[in-house]
Amino acid sequence: MRVTSRAPARAGALIAAATAWLGSAAAHAGSESPNTSNGLNLPYGVTGLAHSIYDLHMECFWICVGIAVVVFGAMIYSLIAFRHSKGAIPDKTMLHSTKVEIIWTIIPVVILVVVAIPAAELIIKLEDAPPPDLSIRVTGYQWKWQYQYMDAAEGIDFFSTLKQDSNFARELHSGIDPASIPNYLLEVDHPLVIPSGTKVRLLLTSDDVIHAWYVPDFGLKRSAIPGFINELWFEVDPGKEGIYRGQCAALCGRDHAFMPIVVDVRTPDEFKKWVDQQKAASKQAAAVEPQPPPTARAESPVAGAGR
Repeated sequence: MRVTSRAPARAGALIAAATAWLGSAAAHAGSESPNTSNGLNLPYGVTGLAHSIYDLHMECFWICVGIAVVVFGAMIYSLIAFRHSKGAIPDKTMLHSTKVEIIWTIIPVVILVVVAIPAAELIIKLEDAPPPDLSIRVTGYQWKWQYQYMDAAEGIDFFSTLKQDSNFARELHSGIDPASIPNYLLEVDHPLVIPSGTKVRLLLTSDDVIHAWYVPDFGLKRSAIPGFINELWFEVDPGKEGIYRGQCAALCGRDHAFMPIVVDVRTPDEFKKWVDQQKAASKQAAAVEPQPPPTARAESPVAGAGR
C-alpha cells in the first residue's frame, strides 16, 4: 500500500520535471533562433505554404490515430473478451461475406479521397508561383551556394560558405570542442537576405552535382540539378523576421554535411537599406579596382583593321 500510494506522487514529479525540461529547452532554442519546431513534430513554419503543409500533415496524423484506435481497439477487445480461459471456441468455418468486403473497400477509398483533395490543392499551390516581387538565382557548388539577385536588387552577387570556426572544428584532431561553436555546421559567412511580406522566387540550378535547397521553417525543398532550372517560391509572414537555417538535402558527395543554408529575413525597409549598402560597396570596389593593362593587339590599329 505504501508503494502504491507513492506512485501517483512520483508520476506527478516525473511529469513536472519533464515539462520543465521541455519548457527550458524550448525557451533556450527560441532565444537563439525563431525556429518553429519543438523537435517532436514538423515545424509550423513562417510561410503560408508551410502552414498549409503542417495542417495537411496534422489532418493525416489524426486520421491515422483514428484508424489505429479502431483497429487496435477491436483487436484488444477481441483478445480479452474471447480468450480461451473464458471458454471461447474459435470459429473454423470462415465464411465469405460480400458485405464486409464492400465496407472495407469503401472506407479506405473515402479516406484516400479526403486526403487526396487537399493534397492536390497544396501541390498546385506549391507549383503555381504567383508573380514574384524578388527573384534570386541560386547555384549549388561543392560545397557552397551562390546567390545572384534580380529585380530591384539586381547586381548583388555573392557566395555563401560554411563559416570558418565550424570548418576548423570539424577537422580531425583539431582540438576544438564542437559544442563550443555557436550553431556548429549551421552558420555561413554570407547569409541570404530577403524581406518579409514579399513574394520571393528562387531559380535553382547547379554547377557540378545534384544539390537540394531546404529550409524547414519555409516548408520547401527543391533540387538544384546541373543543366536545369527549378523554381520555388515563398513569402515569409510579416513579423517573423529573424535567422532561419537549413542544409543541402541531397547527398552531393564528400563534405555534404558542411553545406548549410542561412536566411536572414528582414523588414522591407531594412532590406532596402541592405540593398543600398551592397550596391554602394560594389561601386566603391569597382572604382578602386586596378584596370588591366591594354594588350598589344588592342593598341595596334593595324591589327584591328586587319581583322
